[in-house]
Amino acid sequence: MYTGNCLCQGIQFEIDGELAPIQICHCKQCRQAQGTPFVTNIPVAANVFRIIKGESLLKSFESSPGKVRQFCGQCGSPILSKRHNAPDVVRIRAGTLNEELKTRPAFHIFVQDKANWWDINDALPQHETFAP
Repeated sequence: MYTGNCLCQGIQFEIDGELAPIQICHCKQCRQAQGTPFVTNIPVAANVFRIIKGESLLKSFESSPGKVRQFCGQCGSPILSKRHNAPDVVRIRAGTLNEELKTRPAFHIFVQDKANWWDINDALPQHETFAP
């Protein structure tokens, strides 16, 4: 079991299952949505993800057709994203989780869009767009 929350703790959630490897995305939308050089996403089966507090605070924004980003309407913390063409998966922002994680980053995606002021200094696979 993993738990997580937004900065103000108004939204709290739990994940009843193991976590997939972390995906590091450098696309411009992720950078702008997070205010950081990349985002760390963990795909989670929707049926093991549950909001346990603050669902009314959860706000949504469709950042591109079929992709919805959800965040706390009180503190602005990004919580997850989901795609209409993959309704069984939510992509949790790794930094919102409370416990120590066993999972680790697996790869970088959208490196063609990475911030020019950020260097990737690890040996993880890098993909110009989506991972194959």
